[in-house]
Order: sequence, then structure tokens, then C-alpha cells
Amino acid sequence: MGLNGEGKLVFEIGKKSADFEAFKLRQSYLAMAFESKKLINNPNDVVTEFIEGLVETYPGLQYLDGFPEVKVVLRADVVGPKYDKVAVISGGGSGHEPAHAGFVGDGMLTAAICGDIFASPPVASILAGIRAVTGPMGCLLIVKNYTGDRLNFGLAAEEAKSEGYKVEMVIVGDDCALPPPRGIAGRRGLAGTILVHKIAGAAAASGLSLSDVAAEARHACGIVGTMGVALSVCTLPGQPKSDPDIQPVDLVVSHVLNRILSPETDYVPIKRGSRVVLMINGLGATPVMELMIAAGKAVPILQLEHGLAVVRVYTGSFMTSLDMAGFSISIMKAEQAILQRLDAATKAPHWPVGVDGDHPPAKIPVPVPPSLSTKSDEVLSRPQQLNQQGRALEVAIEAATMAIINLKDNLNDWDGKVGDGDCGSTMSRGATAIQEDLKKYYPLNDAAETINEIGSSIRRVMGGTSGIIYDIFCKAAYARLKPNNQSDITPLQWADAFEAAIGAVMLYGGAAAGYRTMLDALIPASTVLRERLTIGDDPLDAFLISSDAAIAGAESTKQMEAQAGRSTYVSADILTSVPDPGAMAAASWYHAAAVALKDKFNAGSFCIATKSTEISAYAHTSHKAERAIQTYIQFMSKLQMIIW
Repeated sequence: MGLNGEGKLVFEIGKKSADFEAFKLRQSYLAMAFESKKLINNPNDVVTEFIEGLVETYPGLQYLDGFPEVKVVLRADVVGPKYDKVAVISGGGSGHEPAHAGFVGDGMLTAAICGDIFASPPVASILAGIRAVTGPMGCLLIVKNYTGDRLNFGLAAEEAKSEGYKVEMVIVGDDCALPPPRGIAGRRGLAGTILVHKIAGAAAASGLSLSDVAAEARHACGIVGTMGVALSVCTLPGQPKSDPDIQPVDLVVSHVLNRILSPETDYVPIKRGSRVVLMINGLGATPVMELMIAAGKAVPILQLEHGLAVVRVYTGSFMTSLDMAGFSISIMKAEQAILQRLDAATKAPHWPVGVDGDHPPAKIPVPVPPSLSTKSDEVLSRPQQLNQQGRALEVAIEAATMAIINLKDNLNDWDGKVGDGDCGSTMSRGATAIQEDLKKYYPLNDAAETINEIGSSIRRVMGGTSGIIYDIFCKAAYARLKPNNQSDITPLQWADAFEAAIGAVMLYGGAAAGYRTMLDALIPASTVLRERLTIGDDPLDAFLISSDAAIAGAESTKQMEAQAGRSTYVSADILTSVPDPGAMAAASWYHAAAVALKDKFNAGSFCIATKSTEISAYAHTSHKAERAIQTYIQFMSKLQMIIW
């Protein structure tokens, strides 16, 4: 385990000289830019083009007209000779964005000096920045502890002083990765520098003198520590990626915090009982999700293992290394004056918003609010005795679910040709859950609540699009039926609920008739049902005849061009060979329910069996029902199913 040139902890990567690494990276970047997948033009222009894009994005920023030698970003509202506050200036090699230019703004940096990739900015650029923003109050230079930065900013400071400017310089060395250094090299400046920027910028904005602003910045430097963990080195254009082995994030975070807070090195004056600020900084290619995971692990470790009160948490990418994967952790002692500076307003575009104010000792999750439509467990249970409506619902649900379960293999086969092959499995899983819950929970004497519970069963076990669509279908029907309380639902009210359910699926799913979906079975069924009930047909006859329309609609999907779902990616030749699985599933359960109700409540006994070539049917029905049943027999014969 070792460190890369940016002071980041890297597993299986040895220690190397920071300056030598920066030189190699810069030369590789220039030599191989066009060989890599980077959104750049000429590699020599990446920094100037970055600055141009930055100032176009943020109206409060501007740059000096000195490209390519002078690359300085500054506040658009500051004119040096007239500026009546201390100017706060920082900078360094580019490639660490948003640092430093992204933190220019009222309440933070007045200007940022940009060097080339991983290279200290030249003295001419630094001096130009000082001249551009420094007024009678003077300027403070905040410099990371790298040899090139110290020398170039130091020389620029001396030249500025010789021109009559008041200048002070603060060196930030917050690196806690290595043992206490020997010689003059010292600890390197890392992401803790951003916290120093904020504290100094807020102090300057409050009108303090140069000496007082510098004093606050130096104090901040002495109470912050940082350590980084790299999951990969940054990839310069054309360079292959090298990914070291890494341990689980819990262990990595714990290790880093132990190093920063180690009493042996005593890098930061933080003891048990102290209040602290936590910064989780992404190194360029780490997703926000992973940074938040690290933050979520760091807070309880600091609280429980180190006895610290975490009062502010900043999570994001503040100081990066191009596209390096990994993160750094910074810990700062949270004195009250420090917190006031951190919470002070700023217009710097990349300083995080929404994090001011005390962090609670523990985040207790907010209880999930109860559903206003959910009844007690006593009500949501199967009645001991069913009324006629309850018996009808039970018959229809049992028949519909059995039809789906028996159709599972066919649905999967069809879906394997036009989708992802799991329509039958998904629908069967939902049907099985409905059957199980029917025996225990469904309040069958209350039609509306029963439909609602069917949706809950589906939501619990059916994934993907089908599950949510059927849940919406049931919820919309429930909303339409609910005002009727537990009274018997009339056939026209059922038709209204059916139409409302279809309308909700169309609204939220975006499909319509002719899109090759389940709607191509349900819309014709709803239309015929309404027509037959309106002209005075017997409700069971109307239901059965409308189910013929569902079957016909499902079969017609063979001739339709897919306009929704995965079928839109399938060729027309394949689509014409099979019907839409969702439409066939809808037609199957709808037709099965209609036949079962007709048999149970109007026609005596009914049985259909298919055994190789033998099909037998027994029924005593009206002429219309007889014709519908024969259609159903033909339909089910095609599917080679058994329905009892």
C-alpha cells in the first residue's frame, strides 16, 4: 500500500516523488492527447478552453485577456484599484477542477491562477492576478505546499510587494498520509485547502484587515487534516488504466480516519469530545452514490469509534485529479468561529449549498405515513360468510388467475420472440400471489377494497412494467368504486371502473389502442361491455360477449406495428408471427372470468377439458352465451390449456 504523486493512498502502488510524477503526467498528457477518448481539441489548449466554458456558464466570473501565458479567473465585479476588501487569491496546476477556479465568487476566492495540467502557474500569471484584483486592503495568497507553487507564488508576492501591494501568503499542508516529514518538504496541500479558502474568503468579505484574514487562514490550516484513497490512477489521454485492489468501503474509511486522527502523528488537534467538520471529496471519477456511501460510513465511525460530534458534512467533488477514481477525507476541528465562516453566504459556484446549520447527532428516519385508504387488519380479511357479490368476485378471481397460471409457458414463448421472455413467469407470479391472498385477506363482500388488495398483491411480487401497469389498473378501478362503500356494485358502475382503469393505464403508460399492448384487448372489451349494457342486455351476457371482443383484439395484435415496450425493437416479420403477450394475457383472464360467472350464476354446470384432440363441454345457457362459450373453447384449444 502506498501513495501516488497527489498524496492519495493507492493499494499496490509505491511511493514516488510528487514533482517527478507531475512532470511525467504532464508530458504524457501532451504527447498522447489525441490517442485517448477525451472531449478536447488541441491538448495545449485544454486549460484556456476550460476557462472559456467556465465563464460562459457563470455570469459572475471573468478571465484576464492574456491567453495562453496568463490564465486567471476572477470575479467579474471586482476592479483592483477600487476593491475595498482583502482579495483572496489561490491557484495551482490544472486538472483538479473545480479547484480552484470553481471557488471564485463573493465570499470565497477573488481570483484563481491556473497552471497547465499538474504544473504550477508561472510567476507572470500570478502577478497579473494580484494586480487585477488587489486594492488598498491588500491580498492574501493561499498556496498548497508543493515546491513549484511555493516558489512561483513566493516570487510573485515579492514582486508585488516591490510594486507597493500589501501581500501575505499562507501555506496549506493538510496531508496526513505519510509519517511526519523530515527536511523541508513538509506535508502537501490537499482538499482541506478548500475549507481554508472558504474561511479566508468569509473573513475577507466581513471587512477584516489583511493581517486578520491571514491569521484566520493560518489557524484553519493548523486544524485540518486530509488523506486520500485512489481506486485507480488518473488516465491521461492514451494511457491504459491501472486499477489496484481495494478493500470494502467500511474498512477503507475506518483506516483513513484512524490515520488522520492518529495520536502518534498528532497532525490535527482533535481529541475525543471535539466537534468536527467532515469533507468527503471525489477525485474525479467517483459517482455521487459512492461518495454518499463513504459519507454515510464516516459519520458513525467518527461518532462511535472516535467520540467526535460531526456538525457539518460536505460531500462532492471539490479537488480532483482528472478522472481518478477514489476519494479523500478531510477533518477539521469545528470551533464556533470556524462554523460561522463556513456557513457565511458565498456566490462561488462550486461551494455546496444546503449544508449549513448544525448536523443532528443522529438521523432518525421519518416514519412512513400510513395510507389514508388502508383499513384495519380486522376488516381486510376474508369474511366468514360471502354475500352474492362476494361469491361472484371469488369465482371470477379464481378463474382469471388459473387461466394466467395455465398460460404461463405460452406467454413466455411469445415474449421470448418479441420481448425479454418473462411475461408468463411475471404474470403467473402475480396470479399465484392473488390466489394465496384471496384465501386469507381479501374482503370479498367489499368489491372496492378487494380490487385494491389485488393491486397490493401484484405490487408485492410482480416486477417490471407489467406489475406497475396492473397496479395502476387496480388502483384506478378502486378509486372509482370506493364511493359506493360496501353496497352492491351495479353493472354500469363496474363498466365505469373498467373504463377508469383503462384510462389510467393509457395516461401513465403512454400507450393507446393499436400500440400492440394489453390495451388492444381491454379497450374493445370495455367498448362492447358499455354498448351491451346500455341496450339492456343481461349483465352476464354482456360480460361474456365483451370477452369475445377481448380475444379478437388480442389476436389482432399480430397485424399491428409495435409502438410501446421492447417489441418496438423487433422486426415486423417476427411481430406478425405471434400476438402481443400482454394482450393475450389480458384477454385470457378477462374471458375466463366472464365464462366462470356465466356458468356459476346463470347456466348450471360447466366443464371444458382439452386432452390431445378431445374437447368436451357441458353447459345450459342462453343462445348468446352458448355462442360465446364456443368461441372460448376454440380460443383455449389453440392454447392447449386445461381450465376447470
